[in-house]
Amino acid sequence: MSKKIVSFLCNWCTFTAADLAGTSRLQYSDNIRIIRTMCSSRVDPVFIIKALIDGADGVFVGGCHPGDCHYQKGNYYERRKIALTKTLLQSIGIKKDRLRLSWISASEGPKFADTMNDFSKKIDKLGENHLSKNIYL
Repeated sequence: MSKKIVSFLCNWCTFTAADLAGTSRLQYSDNIRIIRTMCSSRVDPVFIIKALIDGADGVFVGGCHPGDCHYQKGNYYERRKIALTKTLLQSIGIKKDRLRLSWISASEGPKFADTMNDFSKKIDKLGENHLSKNIYL
């Protein structure tokens, strides 16, 4: 069974690449749930942890290539937040491989499809995320 992956995609680049992959009829995993954000830097670590607690098996964040951000430095900020979030995830017992950050521009529909397929395979190998079963809110 395919695992659930929540994907936060930058409106200007990675979301547009996902749209291109779809209109080009490229095949990628159907277990991807897309959330469009204006910039990858708008993805707060709390959103990532909340997705994992609520049952996602993996979280993907996609943004513009460094230096091409429509908000100048947004992707640089997100890169730092992802590094810190991976450290936090490890400290609470979640493998850091459940979180992935990639830079995919609007014209890279095939790269989006390949990246999603690759990440989906890695999440399938990791198995189910048991965090949501171990935390009581």
